[in-house]
Amino acid sequence: MLRWLPPPLVGVLTFILMLAALLFCFAVFVPVALLKLATPSLAGRAWWTRVALEPICSGWWWGLNRFIYLLLHGPRRDIVIDGGLDRSKSWLLVCNHQSWADIPLLVDILGRQLPFPRFFLKRQLLWVPVIGFVCWAMDMPFMKRHSKADVAANPALRLQDLEATRAACDKNRRIPMAMVTFVEGTRSTEAKRAARGSPYRHLLRPKAAGLSFTLNAMGERFAGVVDVTLSYAPSDYGPLGSFLCGDQRDIRVRVRVLPVPRELIGGDYQEDAAFRERFQLWINGIWERKDRELDQLAGLPAGAAAHNSGTG
Repeated sequence: MLRWLPPPLVGVLTFILMLAALLFCFAVFVPVALLKLATPSLAGRAWWTRVALEPICSGWWWGLNRFIYLLLHGPRRDIVIDGGLDRSKSWLLVCNHQSWADIPLLVDILGRQLPFPRFFLKRQLLWVPVIGFVCWAMDMPFMKRHSKADVAANPALRLQDLEATRAACDKNRRIPMAMVTFVEGTRSTEAKRAARGSPYRHLLRPKAAGLSFTLNAMGERFAGVVDVTLSYAPSDYGPLGSFLCGDQRDIRVRVRVLPVPRELIGGDYQEDAAFRERFQLWINGIWERKDRELDQLAGLPAGAAAHNSGTG
């Protein structure tokens, strides 16, 4: 462990070594992805997807980054997981969003507890060089974005993403996944919370419509909801810079395993007001508890409780 180095130097070394690990794994990943592209059968493509996810992403990439963190930062010391996790099952992971460092931290902390994380992506990313190809090879679901005007003119468009996502999941039904959703929709900052009138001290309002979409598309596959709370350690370098510089070995992480709300799968969030209220009560309850927990982790006095109108 090279903790005696100055933090800026640790940050530079971390970035260089992480980039080298990424390039090495990408060089191995590309032939696998090309073989998948050339495979005509769905079963064969699913096999290549598993190869890309397991030995390359969950194995080599995770392991190389883990070695880098232990060498330059040391072990993370304040992680509490309440409930049992299983890499052979699929999970819905919800997390507060504060920094670009959230994703590598989640992979580091839960990389051996859960399947490799995947995200919903805008369909336009499919055509971005390198990124689109890699995400396609990992079978991340791509969605089209329709304006409210388009949906009003053609209500069938509301179901298009739902059916496309279900079809993408059906292709690899036997491959476990951890579907990650940052329910706030963007990174939470004090300025954003003030501008948007958030009722929470640490969080933006949760976007319940997107979460409802995820449960409708994939809820029957999930073994549970993994509720993750990240509380960054104070640092002069900001969340992302402090992650690279090694200050986030003291990040406080709380993980709760919750049951999937089966009664909230299959409802119409947009058109059914009673269902929408029930869904908002469920996610707001999670968010209220998370906000109080962030108070406790930061050593602050308890904030005012949020209310049902907290959902965006």
